[in-house]
Amino acid sequence: MDGPAGKKRKTVAHGRHLPEWERQTGEYAGWIKASLKGQRYSFCVPCGMSIEVSASGFCDLSKHFETKGHQDAVSRMKSYAVTKAEVLFCQFVAEHNLPATIADHFSELTKEMFPDSEIASVLSVRKGAGFSDQHFNLNKEEADEDGDEDGDDTASLRWKVHAAKMPDEALRVCLKELKRLKKMSQSMPEYARTRNYLDLMIELPWSNNTKDSLDIQAARTLLDNDHYAMEKLKRRVLEYLAVRQLKDSLKDPILCFVGPPGVGKTSVGRSIAKCLRREFHCIALAGVCDQSDIRGHRRTYVGSMPGRIINGLKTVAVNNPVFLLDEVDKLGMSWQGDPAAALLEVLDPEQNHSFTDHYLNVTFDLSQVLFIATANTTATIPTALLDRMEVVWVPGYTQEEKLEISNRHLIPHQLEHHGLSPQQLRIPPKTTNDIINRYTREAGVRSLERNIGAVCRAVAVKIAEVKAASPKLAMPIVIKNRDLKDILGIPFCDREVSERLTLPGVALGLVWTYLGGEILFVEASRTEGEVTGGSDPMEGTDIHLHFPTGAVTKNGPSAGVTIVTCLASLFSGRLVRSDVAMTGEITLRGSVLPVGCIKDKVLAAHRAGVKRVILPRRNEKDLDELPLKVRYDLDFVTADDLDQVLNAAFDGGFPGKEKKQEAKQQIKQ
Repeated sequence: MDGPAGKKRKTVAHGRHLPEWERQTGEYAGWIKASLKGQRYSFCVPCGMSIEVSASGFCDLSKHFETKGHQDAVSRMKSYAVTKAEVLFCQFVAEHNLPATIADHFSELTKEMFPDSEIASVLSVRKGAGFSDQHFNLNKEEADEDGDEDGDDTASLRWKVHAAKMPDEALRVCLKELKRLKKMSQSMPEYARTRNYLDLMIELPWSNNTKDSLDIQAARTLLDNDHYAMEKLKRRVLEYLAVRQLKDSLKDPILCFVGPPGVGKTSVGRSIAKCLRREFHCIALAGVCDQSDIRGHRRTYVGSMPGRIINGLKTVAVNNPVFLLDEVDKLGMSWQGDPAAALLEVLDPEQNHSFTDHYLNVTFDLSQVLFIATANTTATIPTALLDRMEVVWVPGYTQEEKLEISNRHLIPHQLEHHGLSPQQLRIPPKTTNDIINRYTREAGVRSLERNIGAVCRAVAVKIAEVKAASPKLAMPIVIKNRDLKDILGIPFCDREVSERLTLPGVALGLVWTYLGGEILFVEASRTEGEVTGGSDPMEGTDIHLHFPTGAVTKNGPSAGVTIVTCLASLFSGRLVRSDVAMTGEITLRGSVLPVGCIKDKVLAAHRAGVKRVILPRRNEKDLDELPLKVRYDLDFVTADDLDQVLNAAFDGGFPGKEKKQEAKQQIKQ
C-alpha cells in the first residue's frame, strides 16, 4: 500500500494481509499507522477527516476519509481495528464540522468496541489535515512530558487513572472528577484541588504489592543477628511466618510491643519488614490530638490533605507494607476529635478492608498491611483500642545481656559512626561492665550507647591531636576503668541499698514504671501527736510514711507488703535486712496477693545488688521467664501471708506467731 509519502508499506491486520478492497476504492486519500505491542497495522478508510487516537504502548493514527463509500470503510475498520484488550482507553471527541453520518458511525463503533471503563482519549480531530509523523509515546513515564507539551492534561490523567488499576468505585469517582476538571478553567481554585485529588488517587498503590518471603530459617538467622535475647518476641514472628506458609489468606495480626524505652521495639519492627521483604514505614503518634491525622480532612476545607495512613501508603507505593505505629500510648485528645478512636477502624481486622479516608471519600483495603504498634505502658491506651491488638511484652535487659549487646552491636556501630576502627580503639568487657553499673541505670541500652559514643569522641580527639603534633601513638587505645572518670565524669549510679537500711523503719520495695522496673525505698517515722484520752494504744503517736524517690512512679498495690514491713520495723525497733527487696499486695487479713511485671521488678533488684527477693507465692510461675543467671544469683522467697514476709525480711525471723497466740488467749479470757 502506498502512503502519502509514496512509500510501499506492508498492510497487516492481526497477522493477516488486508483484502483487495483497499486497492479498489478508487481515490486513495490517506493511510493509518498504528504500533501496538510491536506490530504495525495499516488501514485505508475513505473520508475527508483526520483523527489521531492514543492507545496502549504508543499509537499514532491519521485517518483520511473520502465522501464516497464511507459505510464500507467503517465496517472494515471495525473488523481490523485494534482489539479491546490491546487498548487501555479511547474516548471519542468530535470537534466542529464533523458530518453527522460519520459521527453516527463512530459513535456506534466506540460503544460496541470500547466500553466506558476502557475507552482511551482522542487527541485531536481535524478536518482536511495531513498526517503528521510526530509520535505520541504513551507509556506511563513519558505521558507526563508529552501531555504537558501537547497541552492535554485531561488525556494524560485519564490514561493514568485507568493504568492505576483501582477498584470500580474509585474509578467511577475519578472519571467523574475528570469530567468536572475538563470543564474548569485552570485559574479556578477548585481546579488545583481537583487535580491534586486525582494525582493522589493515581499514585496510591491500589494493586501494587510485594511478594512475602516465608523462609523461617532465614528469618530466624536475621532476627538472631540483629537482636540479642528477646526470645518471646522472635518466637511470635516465626509463628506468623509458619502459619502464612500453611494459609495464604491469613489476616495479618495487629501486634503491640510494650516495654521500656531503649529495648529495641522499633528496630524489631524494621527487622520484621526485612524478614518478610516488605516495605517499612514508621508513623510517630506521640502528641497527635487530631483525628484528621488518621482519617484525613474532608476536601471541603481549605488546605485539606489525607491522613497519615494514606500518605504512608503513597510513600511506600505498595499496599502490603509493614506500618509501625510508634508511641501509641501517647496519643492525645482535643476538641478536634480522638485519634485513638479513629485508630479503631484501622486496627480492626474485621473493618480495615474498607477503610475510608475523609479526603479520598472512597474505601481503601488495609487488610494486607501488617500493623505493629509500640508503647511503654498499656495504662494510657483506651480499652477498646487495646482489645484490638495482641500485646507482646518486651522486658528490659540483664547486665549480661547488655554486655553482649554492647560487644555485638553498640561498640561496632559507634566505632563506625565516629570514623574509628577496632585497630584504633578497644573497650574491654570490664570497662563496659563498669559503664553499665556505674553510669547507667536503665532497662534499655540508650544511655549505654550514648556513653560508649562519648568514649569514642574522646579517643577521636586524642588521635586528631596526636596527628597534628606528628608523634607516634600506640594502637589500639585501650580504655580502662580508671579512664572513665576523666571521660564520663563522676559516677552517679552508686549502690546505696546497704547505706540506706541502717535505721529501723526503712524497707526496700520493687515497682514498675513505663521506664522498666525500679527499686523504691519506703521510710516511716513516729512523732508525738494529739492526746484525746481514748483507749487507743496508738494515742499520742503520729506516723509519717515517706517515699523519698519522688521521681519514681508509685505503684500502690505492689508496695503493700513493703509498707507493712516498714511499719513493723519501726514499731519493733529492728532493722530490715539490707539485701532484701519485696513486692506484693496485702489484705487487711494479712494475705499476700499477686502482682504483675515480676520480671522487670526482679531485674531492677538484680541491678541494685539485692540478694533476696520476696514475692507472692502465686507469682512463682513468673520466675520461669527470668534468665538462668538471674535465678542463680538471687534467693527467691515466696509468701502466702504476712508472717512469711516478715520472717524472710528480718534476720532471725519475726516473732509474729507468738504474738498471735497471746492475742488469741487475751480474747478468750
